[in-house]
Amino acid sequence: MQHVLVPREIDPTPPRIGSVVVDAAGLTMGTSWSARVAHDAPLPRLASWLQAELDQVVAQMSHWEAGSNLGRFNRAPAGTWHTLPAEFSTVIAYALQVAAETGGAYDPCAGALVNLWGFGPARRFDQAGFYAPSAAAVKATLAARQAVQYDPATRRLFQPGGVQLDLSSVAKGYAVDQLARCLRMHGIDHYLVEVGGELRGAGVKPDGQPWWVGLEGVPDLADEAATVAALHGLALATSGDYRRYFSWEARRASHTLDPRTGYPIANDIASVTVLHASCMAADALSTALTVLGEVDGLAFADQRNLAARFLLRRPGALSEVTTRAYRDLLQ
Repeated sequence: MQHVLVPREIDPTPPRIGSVVVDAAGLTMGTSWSARVAHDAPLPRLASWLQAELDQVVAQMSHWEAGSNLGRFNRAPAGTWHTLPAEFSTVIAYALQVAAETGGAYDPCAGALVNLWGFGPARRFDQAGFYAPSAAAVKATLAARQAVQYDPATRRLFQPGGVQLDLSSVAKGYAVDQLARCLRMHGIDHYLVEVGGELRGAGVKPDGQPWWVGLEGVPDLADEAATVAALHGLALATSGDYRRYFSWEARRASHTLDPRTGYPIANDIASVTVLHASCMAADALSTALTVLGEVDGLAFADQRNLAARFLLRRPGALSEVTTRAYRDLLQ
């Protein structure tokens, strides 16, 4: 049986007469991006407009690019302040807010821990010679962590020494939002944009149908009921334990780490999908809820009226748990 999610508020404004779907696509952040827009005139520069937005996000926030603003901050000496570009400032401010609200279950300053477990740009878990860190190494990495200071008035970030930022669980969602902003700036109000499977949609297609997308399933246990969502003023992001992982101590060591313990999550969460007006928020919150787990994550989401679906690993099957806001979208 198929489940259908539809937002309660629908903008009735249709695309202009004569509109057709125009597609654009490319590569960014080690993955692909795509855009579908309903427009009544050719858009020969569509791909270049959108690629420029994505290149800016990479130049500022990539932990893979040594020359990015983030890369330079991570290498900066202790006791230094750094003025951030406006875009970087927006993302770090939101990430630090989620970190505070979740009691550290989400942490943009956990890059050293990510690197230790082989999910960063060097000493990768999928390369020859990799081995899981010892308990002593995890303890030492946690003990060495220090808090950054951020001044929103001046957009300055303080490097206390050794802090390694990793914005991979929020920057991609922000990039999707930037694609949407770019399209609106060019007078395009009907679109579906996507980066690495994270999506945001607005308006409808030329035939009046919404931009239907399927919620991501779990590849090794894909027996849950299919769910599709109408991305009309909504963004969607999924965090899953099947993306990057390795076997460790007879269990799955997922790339989703619990910054509070220093270890990969071990809470039976296979995936969490969040629907939100902001893809940046959906991206960060799907990761935060994954770490919080079924009980604390569901409570956190319901308190904030978040539309979220949790898929839990059970013996040979999946169990679905959803929030009230998610169920309100069901048709």
